[in-house]
Amino acid sequence: MKKRIFAALLALIVCLSTVTGCQKKLEPVKVESTTFAMDTIMSFTAYSWDERETRHLLDRLTDDLNALDKLLSVTREDSGLSRVNQSNGRPVKLEEYPGLVTPLYLALHLCEVTGGALDITAYPAVKAWGFTTGEHRVPETDELAELAKQIDYTAVSLEGDVVTLPAGMEIDLGAVAKGFAGDWLAEQARGAGVASALLDLGQSTIVAVGTKPGGSPWRIGIRDPAAEAGYFAVVELADMAMGTSGGYQRYFEQDGVTYWHILDPDTAAPARSGLASVTVVAPSAMDCDGLSTALFVMGLEEGAQFWRDHPELKFEAIFVTEDGKIYRTAGLEGSFSLAEGYEDREVTVLE
Repeated sequence: MKKRIFAALLALIVCLSTVTGCQKKLEPVKVESTTFAMDTIMSFTAYSWDERETRHLLDRLTDDLNALDKLLSVTREDSGLSRVNQSNGRPVKLEEYPGLVTPLYLALHLCEVTGGALDITAYPAVKAWGFTTGEHRVPETDELAELAKQIDYTAVSLEGDVVTLPAGMEIDLGAVAKGFAGDWLAEQARGAGVASALLDLGQSTIVAVGTKPGGSPWRIGIRDPAAEAGYFAVVELADMAMGTSGGYQRYFEQDGVTYWHILDPDTAAPARSGLASVTVVAPSAMDCDGLSTALFVMGLEEGAQFWRDHPELKFEAIFVTEDGKIYRTAGLEGSFSLAEGYEDREVTVLE
């Protein structure tokens, strides 16, 4: 009898050990998806216990992204935004494009809070420089002066779902569209129960949903604006977003001068603020994109003061000057580090 009991107990221990061992080996499945939207390649990575359901979710996110692209694109003639730009001064009721109201409202708010350093009405100037077509040119001084007169976000009226844009003006949401899309997609992922995902919307716009499986933060590299490739620093993200604006992203050269796509609304010409790139970390990807552009236009001193003056925006920033100096805000302590090969670079902490 004792032998039978002992054998039964031994079998039970072996069984429990096997089950426990299997449980330790169980890991969530990594599901990936890549698509082309908003003129760039985007990639999504999610971890889940249900691979099939997560693949369906990523397919739905891709459909949502295409719908947002059709809504927010300034270059698609059939987009909701193009409908506004083609209104020739007439009020446009957005009943056919209800999804355009929120991003327009949020973009105009960012224009206001940044004092116009971000201005979504700069599209005629962007076109004049050829950044939309690739047929680059340097406008004459008189032309730039006239273009600058057309840049004024305060002239845009948004009352409920009715938007009015003065004749001759055009809106471009390119500085915030990918960020808005990232916030939307992250919300959908969280609503579907995904606790671990990384949404890379291209052009340095990243949204981290939760952490990596196991609880460690996502580690995201920041490109060195002075190099063709490579990262000078790494930022750790957990349920946060990151966006970078830099002159190296879209530019052309003429007669030995480099002209980039980030325009100063006051001059309708490329912003010459002494900065090579600005990276913003915040809960909202749209804030990251819009603020990184605005801070690039402001420059280091004004941008650092803006950070101090607006704690309600809950953002942190990394500035890289044209001469290669690195500055970061104090709130990134513990989540910012220099990358391999850059450890000897000095980093100034902004308080």
